[in-house]
This record gives sequence, C-alpha cells and structure tokens, in this order.
Amino acid sequence: MDEYSCFVDWDKMDVTVQSQDAKDLTCTEFQELKQLARQGYWAKNHSLRAKVYHKLISNIPCRTVTPDANVYRDIVVKIVGKRNSNALPLPEFVDDSLVPTYCLNAEGIGAVRKIILCIANQFPDISFCPALPSVIALLLHYSKDEAECFEQVCRILACNDPSKRLIDQTFLAFESSCMTFGDLVNKYCQAAHKLMVAVSEDVLEVYSDWQRWLFGELPMVYIARVFDVFLVEGYKVLYRVALAILKFFHKVRAGQPMESDSIQQDIRAFVRDIAKSVSPERLLEKAFAIRLFSRKEIQLLQMANEKALQQKGITVKQKSVASPKRQNVHLAVHAENFKSEIVSVKEMRDIWSWIPERFALCQPLLLFTTLEHGCSLSRFYSHSEGHEPTLLLIKTTAKEVCGAYLSTDWSERRRGGNKLSFFGTGECFVFRLQPEVERYEWVIIKHPELATSGSEPENHVSPASSTLSSRSLPSDPSDRLSPFLSARHFNLPSKTASMFMAGSSECIIIGGGDGQALYLDADLNHGRTSHCNTFNNQPLCSESFQISVLEVWGFRDTMNG
Repeated sequence: MDEYSCFVDWDKMDVTVQSQDAKDLTCTEFQELKQLARQGYWAKNHSLRAKVYHKLISNIPCRTVTPDANVYRDIVVKIVGKRNSNALPLPEFVDDSLVPTYCLNAEGIGAVRKIILCIANQFPDISFCPALPSVIALLLHYSKDEAECFEQVCRILACNDPSKRLIDQTFLAFESSCMTFGDLVNKYCQAAHKLMVAVSEDVLEVYSDWQRWLFGELPMVYIARVFDVFLVEGYKVLYRVALAILKFFHKVRAGQPMESDSIQQDIRAFVRDIAKSVSPERLLEKAFAIRLFSRKEIQLLQMANEKALQQKGITVKQKSVASPKRQNVHLAVHAENFKSEIVSVKEMRDIWSWIPERFALCQPLLLFTTLEHGCSLSRFYSHSEGHEPTLLLIKTTAKEVCGAYLSTDWSERRRGGNKLSFFGTGECFVFRLQPEVERYEWVIIKHPELATSGSEPENHVSPASSTLSSRSLPSDPSDRLSPFLSARHFNLPSKTASMFMAGSSECIIIGGGDGQALYLDADLNHGRTSHCNTFNNQPLCSESFQISVLEVWGFRDTMNG
C-alpha cells in the first residue's frame, strides 16, 4: 500500500483505484486540468489522486496566517488530550451534520472529530459549516497523517480569492446558497420543481438538503469524483451535480408512489443508493450537460439572496424555532385571505412556485384591479409604482387567462424621458393559465449560447427603432432588488434579446423583438399578443383580445409585518 493509506479500510475501497498505474500530473494549464478532472484522470490511482489534491490545495491563495500541520501537532494534545475521540462533542457550526465514514478505518473515523475540533479552535469566525465533516473525511483518505489533512482543510477554509468560493462558513452564506439552488432548480429542472411543489410542505426545506446530498449521502466513489472537479473549477460544480441528482431522481421516480411520507427522505435514500441508478461518470456527464449561466451571474443571484435574507434579519440559524425558509406556497397563498377575480388559489400557487426564492418568502398583495380602480393606465401606474417585483394578470372576455412576472418597478419607465424604452431583467417571464398552463422565460436562459457573459457595465442592445430604445439598469446593482440576469452583464448580439418591459402614457409592452408578448392600450381595454424574441413565446391568448379584468399583485413581506 502507498504512503497515503494509513486511514483507509481497503476492504471498503473501490479496488480499481489500487490497480491502475500511477502517472504523474505535469500540466498546469487550467483548461487541460479541467478536462483531466472531468475525465477522472487521477481517479484511477489512489496515490496519484492524493498528490494531485495536495498540489491543487497548495495552490489555493490563502490568508497570510493560515494554520499548518505544525499548528495541529501543537494544539491537538491540548484540545483532545487522552479522551476517546469518538465520544468528543462536535462544535455547533457543523449543525448535527452527518459525519460520513466513507472508506475510513477506525483510526480515520476518530481522526475526523479531532480535526474538526482543532479547526474550531483555529477558526473562531466559522459559524455554520455543515459540509466540513465530509470534506475532512474525504481528504483523510488521501493524507499521510492527521496534521497534513488539517493543513489542507485549513487552506480550503482560508481561501482569500474573492472570485473563488469554496465552502460556506456562515448561516447567511449557506441559506442563500439553498435559495440560489432553488432558483436554479426552478429554471433548469422545471419538471422536478413541479413535483417538489406538489408533494412537499416546504419547498426550500427540500432544497436546503442540497449540500447534504453531496457532502453526506453521496457514496465515496461519487463524492471523490465531484471533489476532483470542485478543486479545479470551484463552487459552481456543486450546483451542477446537485441539479443532476434531482433530474435523475425525478426520472427514476416519476410516476411512482413515494417510498416514505417525506420527499426529503426519499431523495436522501435515492442519493445513498445512487449506484443502483447512475454511474459516477453518467452523473458528471449529466451535470456538465446543464448549460448554466456564468459564475458571475450565479454570484449576483447569491448576493441578491443574501441581501434579501439580511433585510429580513435572517443571518443566524434559529435554535428554538425552525429557521424561516421558503413559505410553502400553500401558506403564502392562503385560501382564507386570497381573493382574485382572475385566478383561483391553486392557480396562484402555481405562479408562486415559479417566482425567485427571495420573493417567495412574501405573500400576494393586490395593488390594482380594473374592477375597483377603473380602466386607466395612469391609475395602473400610480398603484403599481414603488413595488418591485409585480405580477400582472389578465382575463380576456373569451375567458382566457395570461400574465407576466415583472422584475422591476414601473417608475423606471421615466428614465427614458418621453421615449418608450425597455427596462427590467431576465427574471421577467410571461405565461398563460387558460386554456392550458405554459411559462415562457427569457430566451437566454434556455439558449445561453445566444450571449456571452460580459464584464462591461453597459448594455449592448441598440435601439429597436427611432422611437423605441432599450437600456440597462443603473450601473451599480447594489441598491437594486433584482440585479440577477440584468442584460448589462451580457454581450447580446441581437438588439431584441432583452426587451423585457416598457410603458408610456399610451401603452404597456411586455417582451419585444419581432412582435410583442403583450401590448395593452391606454384604456386597459384592448390588447395584442404574439411571438417575441425576448421570451420566444407563442401568443399567450387570442392574438387580438378585449380585457375583461386586469389585476396587479405585489409581494407583502410577511416577516417584517
């Protein structure tokens, strides 16, 4: 056995990793490393993987004073002493996480707890880090001794490269990552998301398990392959793999009865036994086939979710009560106090399940209805302005129902002066409910190849005509509630790819480019709908229609009163 075997129980370990010839890794170019990691180049030999891990982790930029192996040797006796390490209580920040044993021998299992306690001693600023036991247990398989493993984990925790996010270390970071994952599921796994909404009482509680699937339930051979790529590519890989797990879960279990009374438990069981359904290679293949947005876009969404949590005062895990999470749509849209002339409670719940996580903490608030406020565009604006986002619902005289989720305050329309100019972000979407349900999102979400992420803070969309112009949000997104998917973060080759919403005293337009998803006249009486490039939608109802009722809904923050 090699020098990295002292904590490994080889009877549990995949025998293939012992038998392959070791080849040194000489490349340093990121693209080549990325390809080798994805292909599992160093997964085939235990010693080689250990050396590659050591090399990749030693290259992580860290704080100047980062605890090393010598620190561990100095403190472990003082902290652990002669006590049985398996009886040692774990610090609160691991949150009763699973402490996986993977393929560790008895000595290795005890070492995990010792290292966790020494890290708690050296990192007093860590307040919430449920992934830590898994990361330590995994790295122990590839460490010469406890001290070396301690040093490697410390380097991961002490990474100070702002563009390289590795492991969540606060409840705020963890909880916002769960919301971000929920948003990504909503966009990239719509069938699975629909199932979660249908069978779970708290959607975000299910999605809050996403890191546990990876760092807890996933078998050793799988998490090691994920970790290979994670050390090269960073945090985004974790989202990819968790999305792939959910896609496979939905595919395997679709149409079958639940195995327990909890979808959460069913997914955990599926991940534990994932080898029955999917190989590690197939899982990664699926993960990398998902065409996610850039790291920058995901970072913006994470920031928006963190800000929403901070505004609600949710920054630490509640000890006595369950931490506030995504409102179950059945609670957010409450049958007793919800009344719409256009949609039923069930239909509103369907819409609520589509909205971004940071607004799903809110309840619907009726801002404007033509039945009460009259058919006036000026009154529409006066009741809608100051609210962001809003939901527009339309019922036609033919009893068709359609609408739009609009990310940005209607007061933004004034920035264009007298010109009818587009604004909003790629979180806008349009939909129809009757005669059948269909949602159309920003075309770039399903076809990211239409745009490349840009670093310039300007919008590359040129005016559509002499009277109709497109522009971006203000260049500083920090005071915006919806910085995510702002068109200014993309180099858009087409001038019609980001025409989200526009309004003047004459009309309202939702979606533009070779047609308009919705056009409403100044009297809120007549409208038109057609295919448009921004949402790549079919007409949302009869192409020319008369409005029976129009409603605008806002989002009431239930936590701040």
